[in-house]
Amino acid sequence: MEQYVVALSKYFIAIFIAVYTYESFSVFRFREERRRRGIYTRQVLLLFFVHFTGFLTICIKTGDLQYLFFYAFQQLAVFALIVLFELLYPTANKLLINNMCMLLVIGFIMLTRLDMGLAIRQFVIAVLSAAVAMCVPWLFRRYKEIREVKRLSLFCAVLGIVPLGAVLILGGTTYGSKLSYSIFGLSFQPSEFIKIIFVFFVAAAFYQSTSLLQVAYATAVAGVHVLILAASRDLGSALIFFAVYVLMVFLATKNVWYLLLGVLGGAGASTAAYQLFRHVRERVQAWRDPWSVIAGEGYQVAQSLFSLGRGGLFGLGLFQGAPDDIPKVERDFIFSAVAEEMGLIVALCVIMVALSCFIMFMNISMRMRDRFYQLVAFGIGVLYIFQVFLTIGGDTKFIPMTGVTLPLVSYGGSSLMATLIMFSVMEGLYIIRQDEGAAYVGERRNKPAGERQNTNDAEEKETT
Repeated sequence: MEQYVVALSKYFIAIFIAVYTYESFSVFRFREERRRRGIYTRQVLLLFFVHFTGFLTICIKTGDLQYLFFYAFQQLAVFALIVLFELLYPTANKLLINNMCMLLVIGFIMLTRLDMGLAIRQFVIAVLSAAVAMCVPWLFRRYKEIREVKRLSLFCAVLGIVPLGAVLILGGTTYGSKLSYSIFGLSFQPSEFIKIIFVFFVAAAFYQSTSLLQVAYATAVAGVHVLILAASRDLGSALIFFAVYVLMVFLATKNVWYLLLGVLGGAGASTAAYQLFRHVRERVQAWRDPWSVIAGEGYQVAQSLFSLGRGGLFGLGLFQGAPDDIPKVERDFIFSAVAEEMGLIVALCVIMVALSCFIMFMNISMRMRDRFYQLVAFGIGVLYIFQVFLTIGGDTKFIPMTGVTLPLVSYGGSSLMATLIMFSVMEGLYIIRQDEGAAYVGERRNKPAGERQNTNDAEEKETT
């Protein structure tokens, strides 16, 4: 009986998440939230089916009832998160909430299979982070006109540079890089949160002006961020900061020369990093030919490729593969573990769910009327999808490994909390946009018929 449940569960999980992913893109057929309600309801049901099927397999395979209790706590937390968002923020974007919960569920299932202790820690951090993130949309709604933030780009710059400098001086070294420092015994990685602050800095800088002098000022501050990260050997984060800045500059100025200079600068910086840092050369060698250094630097990449190849479309089933053969699989190579035991269909759906989040982020950015908010939404969208690209690209040998975690899925407390805050920031921006739309409709209804017609004509002419 056990073997039949394990064998069938992987097919059910693949079907459930495939349908869920289809619904994630069906949302974009409708512009109004009320017309999307049926899709959101189906998504929630499919999410719970995936969660239940995954933990049913784990409980049957291990015969340990503690996994059942752990599942119950997770189910309660996910349900509470969805319901509380619905109650507190009725105009919030349900797609982002559902996708966020789906990615968390996939992470919980895979981490529980890999290491119960790490899964429990991740769950506790997720609950605490969700409680913090729940307040972010309220802050945005309460302080819609945050003129102080828009003016104080220098404050955001200092708020980002000082913690990074503290890590460079005081941080502990892990695998040759200074990524974090401990506070009361808890490891804390500031760069994960400073990514968000950095986006606000760039948005504030270019909200004021896009003159050459302002671009030079913003570039100098961004360069300090990147140089500190490079000196700390946190090159994955440095690359993310650089890419986000270049693309935000291009959006703000519409100057293609800035984009070309950014590409050339990135190529030069990559060459310099290759020459200066030994571990960069080792990762490039592991990317070019992992089999030639399989006993050393190429071992992780080689094992990741083995995992990807073993899984097939539907995977081997939970506890049927060997993802533990990959060192630090729960942090850097969680995507390979998902592909091996849950299948390439599930792995591809994870990518597509992340992509649907990015599309919604860009949709929110395009619809924001305030230039500052538009830049913030765009920057967070680029930040999120670029991190997904770096993680999955490294796991599949598409690009050299960067050591970046897969948002909401990989193990990592700082990354998890920062990502939940990012999603809450986007929810706050979406709620502001919905409130603006509702206020605009109210104004239109209160106008005399003649004025409404003139407004319609003006809008039609502007659109044309």
